[in-house]
Amino acid sequence: MSTFDPRALRNAFGAFMTGVTVVTTHDREGNPLGFTANSFSSVSLDPPLVLVCLANSSRNYEAFSNADGFAVNILSEAQKDVSNTFARPVEDRFASVSWHRGPEGSPVFEDVSAWFDCSMYNTVEAGDHIILIGKVEAFEASTHPGLGYARGAYVTPAAEAEALSNSAHLVVSALIEHQGNVLLVDNDSGQLSVPEIKVGKEGAAAALEQLISTSGAEAERGFIYSVYEDEARETQHISFLCQASEDTATKGRFYELSQATLKDVADPAISTMLERFAAESRMGNFGIYYGNQAAGEIRPMTSGS
Repeated sequence: MSTFDPRALRNAFGAFMTGVTVVTTHDREGNPLGFTANSFSSVSLDPPLVLVCLANSSRNYEAFSNADGFAVNILSEAQKDVSNTFARPVEDRFASVSWHRGPEGSPVFEDVSAWFDCSMYNTVEAGDHIILIGKVEAFEASTHPGLGYARGAYVTPAAEAEALSNSAHLVVSALIEHQGNVLLVDNDSGQLSVPEIKVGKEGAAAALEQLISTSGAEAERGFIYSVYEDEARETQHISFLCQASEDTATKGRFYELSQATLKDVADPAISTMLERFAAESRMGNFGIYYGNQAAGEIRPMTSGS
């Protein structure tokens, strides 16, 4: 029976379901095998199930379809080369990455955003692909930002931030979370808010790094969670969802997002964003908000093609 915290697993599902992954296993001779995939999603939390798809034409088809289990490695933003290696017919793909056997036996990588080591729960033939459904037996998540892929290009938090840095009157905030709790700071009027900073010539990525550093939280920059025009302050607001490895900070503290906490948040737009995060965190299903401080739409985070 699995002994990990279901809440921690749910948070990991919600944070990492959209990144580039390398799926791994061993063949019957014990040789490690793997391929790059971004068709990875959660199926169930009870029991904890995930799925990946593999083309019937893949040279890995027989080994994976008959394997006792597999691992899903969520690559970090610094691992583009790993993604490229495992997407090509390289003779020894594992020579380019540090790895070890996970608790369930499949290869898990070092320096990834997260890994899930699974036993094989079921396989389903689906047209020209096979669906591999794994039961998560062990997992580990880090604060390393994930590597995304969309429209034929890699997407990283830094690239997202710089794409928006040319906007005038830009404000960046950090939604720093640890196991569902969020770092909030007191503003001048004694009410709560997320850490935020005006972006200068240094750009949004540097501003976000400064914001996290000033907070004293052990966190790394994450992906854009909300983008809106704050017409009252005549600014564009971008909020990044960042994961902390601990619930400590030198500026502010981590709060459970109860109704009492949300009432103490000064900015109605920030309060609405936090209320949405609390709901999505419970479901493990996140989206990105686009609009202004009063109205907009939430677009689901989906994996790239």
